Amino acid sequence: MSNANALENAPVKLYRHPKSGHCHRVELMLALLAIPYQTVDLDMAHGAHRAPDYLAISPLGQVPAIEDNGLTLADSNAILIYLAERYGDPATWIGSDPVEKAGVQRWLSIAAGEIASGPCAARLVSVFGAPLDHQAAKAKAHALLAVMDAHLEGREWLAADRPTLADIAGYSYVAHAPEGGVSLAAYPQVRAWLSRIEALPRFIGMARSPALA
Repeated sequence: MSNANALENAPVKLYRHPKSGHCHRVELMLALLAIPYQTVDLDMAHGAHRAPDYLAISPLGQVPAIEDNGLTLADSNAILIYLAERYGDPATWIGSDPVEKAGVQRWLSIAAGEIASGPCAARLVSVFGAPLDHQAAKAKAHALLAVMDAHLEGREWLAADRPTLADIAGYSYVAHAPEGGVSLAAYPQVRAWLSRIEALPRFIGMARSPALA
């Protein structure tokens, strides 16, 4: 479905926490594709994500989730694929051949794995007071950033010669890693990649917290 078709429907409803990188990656994709949307901020500190009406939308009680003209869907990476397939050009965002598609999937897995347990977890400790091992999370973050920096040597994007879902899924927590005490100073290729994403038309950022590094 084209962006013009999207304009004919009700806005996509995005259930989110404004400082969640998982939510931001979905909001960023909505913005890049110029999909009309409205945000619903959940008071997660008081259990809004565990309310029965929200569990009917997101059975695991996680954010983000979306409602799109009768469809409900949770899980940020699943939502990215849905948005690219329904409102974007799948060949551009997901891949035009088996190699590109595999590369995008690899980075979606990294977003759910190493990024979640590294820069995301470190930020959960410092921003939200999560009872996680901060030093272990920071060590994982630096290990990942070293791999990303080497991977980006001589290339502009993670999985193809253009932005894909790999870049959208990876951006938010890497860009906000300093809020978790993870400095990006030693990773020039990563910083240049972040700048390229931030220069994309219709880019929107996530609310920032004080940097610790």
